[in-house]
Amino acid sequence: MESVKENVNFKRAYHQGKSAVYKELVIYWRKNKPGVTRLGLTVSKKLGNSPKRNRIRRIIRAAMQAQQSILPQGYDIIVVARARCLRLKSTDIEHIIKETFSA
Repeated sequence: MESVKENVNFKRAYHQGKSAVYKELVIYWRKNKPGVTRLGLTVSKKLGNSPKRNRIRRIIRAAMQAQQSILPQGYDIIVVARARCLRLKSTDIEHIIKETFSA
């Protein structure tokens, strides 16, 4: 899975994509031109110092990798972490991903 790196792609997903809002995180997704599934992560400095933020990123990436088979192909998927995300494990995030994309 590739990464979303350019700010314009994040903004397109925020404004033109679909979204699912949970207490722990917000997921945005939007069809992209390259046709490859890409993942973008947003973890605010409000959530803690860099080790805490990086831990959240690792956990979200692991959950997305584990659920890659149910993710839509050719989409930019943006995950915005919220404060409750600090207490989650990758299995908890996997349940949220299943709930969002298996419908």
